[in-house]
Amino acid sequence: MPNPTYKRVVLKLSGEALREPGSQDNISPEIVEGMAEQIKVAQEAGVEIAVVVGGGNFWRGASAAGRGMDRATADYVGMLATVMNALAVQGALTAVGVKSHVHSAIEMQNVAETFIRRKALRQLEKGRVVVFGAGTGNPFFTTDTTAALRASEIGADAIFKATKVDGIYDKDPNQHADAKKYEKISFTDALAQDLKVMDGTAFTLCRDNDIPIVVFDMNEPENISRALMGEAIGSVVGRS
Repeated sequence: MPNPTYKRVVLKLSGEALREPGSQDNISPEIVEGMAEQIKVAQEAGVEIAVVVGGGNFWRGASAAGRGMDRATADYVGMLATVMNALAVQGALTAVGVKSHVHSAIEMQNVAETFIRRKALRQLEKGRVVVFGAGTGNPFFTTDTTAALRASEIGADAIFKATKVDGIYDKDPNQHADAKKYEKISFTDALAQDLKVMDGTAFTLCRDNDIPIVVFDMNEPENISRALMGEAIGSVVGRS
């Protein structure tokens, strides 16, 4: 097994990534188990892994706001959705023999630990996978920003964002045949071009803390484990 490039990483998963395309089920046990198996490969190679998961397969606060619900309330509902997904990821990790902990930014002691930075660091150092749920615990912040914040707090070497495309493009490759793929792009250029890979707050946090963002296609076999091990796949946002 090759030596990993990174010591500690954050894997960002969208809520939709846990759902089988076209299915009415919010979570596919088979998909989540497959993710867990790939996380296990990298974890056994010595990579310390934290996971931030979204909640879009259940609820999107930004979409619900304005339809009879204020944005703050809609975002809190979305935070609870991310905890459901975090527990599903933990269950899959347990099933494949990986010890893990769910840390929630909102206190719910019966199902998850309340996020404490030093405790999360100790668990990572012991080789446990830490799954962060409930976003930042505050409305108006995305789970992309959560990934950037938690990566900064735990001293992660990189953020890996699993997506449905194989990297970062100057425009949607599904709609434009002439879309240009970036192998590497600076934080400044990504912000200037308003690329929708992550939101501006997340980009800025990563830039200020010098944390590269690797965007890759999670649907290719073994791509999650390959990316976490440091193989050059996808696109990288970093310093110029």
